[in-house]
Amino acid sequence: MRVAMLSWEYPPKSVGGLAQHVYDLTSAIADHGAEVHLFTMGEPGIPEYERVNGVHVYRITPYNVSSPDFTTWVSQFNVAMMEKAIPVMNEHGNWNVVHAHDWLVAYAARALKHAYKIPMVATIHATEYGRNHGLHNDNQRHISDVEWWLGYEAWRVICCSHYMEGEIKFVFQIPDDKLVVIPNGVDPKNYAQKSTKLSRNDYAATGEKIVFYVGRLVREKGVQVLLDAVPKVLAYMPSTKFIIAGKGPHLNELQNQAARMGISKRVYFTGYIDDYTRNSLYSWSDVAVFPSLYEPFGIVALEAMAAQTPVVVSDAGGLSEIVIHNLDGLKTYPGNPRSLADNILAILGNPKLGIQLKQNAYQKIKLQFNWHDIAAKTLEVYKDVYEEHRGQNWYVRQGGIFGRFSRGLGKNAQN
Repeated sequence: MRVAMLSWEYPPKSVGGLAQHVYDLTSAIADHGAEVHLFTMGEPGIPEYERVNGVHVYRITPYNVSSPDFTTWVSQFNVAMMEKAIPVMNEHGNWNVVHAHDWLVAYAARALKHAYKIPMVATIHATEYGRNHGLHNDNQRHISDVEWWLGYEAWRVICCSHYMEGEIKFVFQIPDDKLVVIPNGVDPKNYAQKSTKLSRNDYAATGEKIVFYVGRLVREKGVQVLLDAVPKVLAYMPSTKFIIAGKGPHLNELQNQAARMGISKRVYFTGYIDDYTRNSLYSWSDVAVFPSLYEPFGIVALEAMAAQTPVVVSDAGGLSEIVIHNLDGLKTYPGNPRSLADNILAILGNPKLGIQLKQNAYQKIKLQFNWHDIAAKTLEVYKDVYEEHRGQNWYVRQGGIFGRFSRGLGKNAQN
């Protein structure tokens, strides 16, 4: 099985959860024996090509020309991505599938699909409609149209939760038989505390409880709801420190909210933190909180569970499918600060409950959210798509417009 995978994010380039997803997925697929070639965005100082856990990684530097807006930049990036992918695909030949992650690589993925006559699989991690609770301007409508187009061009569409499956059906009218639900995963080894250089006292005083949030600071993550919950928590547990890690366009508004509420001394905005700091904060925290208003899956909840930190999540989107209330975490009403405060207090006031929740959660992620099984399911999708593709006219007319590519992929392509 030879796979061309496209993603604009891959470590060390990381904006949201996509980078870690693609890193773990490609590594696990390669462990199963598939040959994976990943095309992604590069940056100065990062190798243009390297092997990472058996994966061929090609990094593309976007054109050094001005772009009037982000969507124009995305188009330029896709052209540069095709320029990198075409020689690689001509050199190797016998490709089974192209796998695209989100709309940011839709143009390049669609072009490679048609040029090389190979089927495309798309993973839609989130939708513009969902992120914004509707489409309110031309830019959002454009992105949503590209997302629809990606789903239309794909032979199969993978989504990470049944919540996202329903959203994709509603927004894009993609039929049932084209959709596959495969959850995200997590590797517990990535969330073990490894640094001894950091001190808990840098973040909270001795004896203070720690409530921890990590993630992008955008409105749909619901950090403003967490701040609204702070006064009630402090009324019962005055020695509590709220640590909010991450960056994003909502930061200044959140800091101003904390100042208006008079809680700034109890809230620590750390900004961006590296993985070592994140893991240390997880290990020191009494509870990790993810109060999202919109969450296609909720990989951060899995990360906290892997770090063996009790979690409180909003009963929204994919988070609802990860956590079973009062078994491996607690769930709150979305957008309800009183509900959020009550569930935080339930763990802070009952350490035995927190221990039971995190132990159950840790067992759950090992059994249900391990990358070995997720990669196997993804490979099954590839194989099903390829076999269906063999029966179509496309398979007969193999060749592509860019040169060396065999007409019959034959048995070797399935190895």
